[in-house]
Amino acid sequence: MAQADIALIGLAVMGQNLILNMNDHGFVVCAYNRTVSKVDSFLANEAKGTKVIGAHSLEEMVSKLKKPRRVMMLVKAGQAVDDFINSLIPLLEPGDIIIDGGNSEYRDSTRRCKELKTRGILFVGSGVSGGEDGARYGPSLMPGGDKASWPHIQPIFQNIAAQVEGEPCCDWVGEEGSGHFVKMVHNGIEYGDMQLICEAYHLMKDVLGMNQDEMAKAFEDWNKTELDSFLIEITADILKFKDTDGTYLLPKIRDTAGQKGTGKWTAISALEFGIPVTLIGEAVFARCLSSLKDERIGASKHLKGPKQATFSGDKKTFLEDIRLALYASKIISYAQGFILFREAAKEFGWTLNYGGIAMMWRGGCIIRSVFLGKIKDAFEGNPNLQNLLLDEFFKKEVERCQESWRRVISTGVQLGIPMPCFTTALSFYDGYRHEMLPANLIQAQRDYFGAHTYELLSKPGQFIHTNWTGHGGNVSSTSYNV
Repeated sequence: MAQADIALIGLAVMGQNLILNMNDHGFVVCAYNRTVSKVDSFLANEAKGTKVIGAHSLEEMVSKLKKPRRVMMLVKAGQAVDDFINSLIPLLEPGDIIIDGGNSEYRDSTRRCKELKTRGILFVGSGVSGGEDGARYGPSLMPGGDKASWPHIQPIFQNIAAQVEGEPCCDWVGEEGSGHFVKMVHNGIEYGDMQLICEAYHLMKDVLGMNQDEMAKAFEDWNKTELDSFLIEITADILKFKDTDGTYLLPKIRDTAGQKGTGKWTAISALEFGIPVTLIGEAVFARCLSSLKDERIGASKHLKGPKQATFSGDKKTFLEDIRLALYASKIISYAQGFILFREAAKEFGWTLNYGGIAMMWRGGCIIRSVFLGKIKDAFEGNPNLQNLLLDEFFKKEVERCQESWRRVISTGVQLGIPMPCFTTALSFYDGYRHEMLPANLIQAQRDYFGAHTYELLSKPGQFIHTNWTGHGGNVSSTSYNV
């Protein structure tokens, strides 16, 4: 008999926790896993005493669902998602809904959305953020796809999502693969935030010579300011944490950062669309550089840094400078992420809710921070805002931080501290505020060696080729790509 409100396929930790979260909110969930013994084990242990029901086959699972049937998958991205969709199609009817809550590539979600539409089945690709704890007690959810599905999944999604000031951290994102695109950029921004914090930590440790307790205290203090966020909070906890032998754990951890690929996808998308999302790109490359551990050990014995290696300024003032440099760089990172959203919306014809996206990230997810409320305000004040830096609040904040930001970077450079994200953020800011950039020389060079043509400032839109040497021809290249 049909009794379940939704089915969930995939009983790894995220799937189990999401099911228990849905159960807490009064929804009856049917649990299914390809290895069916996991279903029985889950019902006998974690889900014991709940209303959760199980199924030992997809047919049994579908038979237990109320119409329109809602089936959510939390399985490995890629082939596994397509395999489950292909197995579900014959069992479902037009109007039924398939939700992919994994970390799928957004183009795959767009393809699935289009293919399922031809069969009358509604597809949703939803970003899910917050890790296992978020899944259990309130994640950030970013659903996109076939909008006809939204009234049927909205009550479930908005009830189980994290709540900030009475608002759910979940709203409809937009068409096709936009939900997974937003999750991808979220993860890219997460890479940037983490690297910025690491650069602040490096400066505290190697420039100011702070010990673990002092650094933990600094991050705790920062978490009471504009930087109030999940990542700053956990950084303080990590710095304080002691191993079983009573010594600090962090200095013992090998300095090679792993990655699952979503940050890289964001950087690749930025390159595809020609959008300067430089900070996320540098954060990805910083992880790549960290993985060259053996090479770095060898290089450290051969390559010399600057002669002056000690800081001589006021330590308390410089610590505040680091905080403001981190804040300004973080504003740049989010500004870049939102330019990428604008370009994707233009490219794919999506209607994205920018203020809503910021709201979805206010709680439940890894990049959750107070700061995101200001982004929501900026887009609510001006839905056509071209760049966050042009919003009055963010413009003033960056200007307030500017002197500190420049001091940190110049000091760090002089003392040989790598700061890829701090420096690229400032370069973007300086490049964006320059009316004239030296790209006129690039264009002249391109025309010189490849007859690629150029425009004059006085005649934009008119492409000219110059015979620079006197012995070249007057034929210009037909393709002109900015």
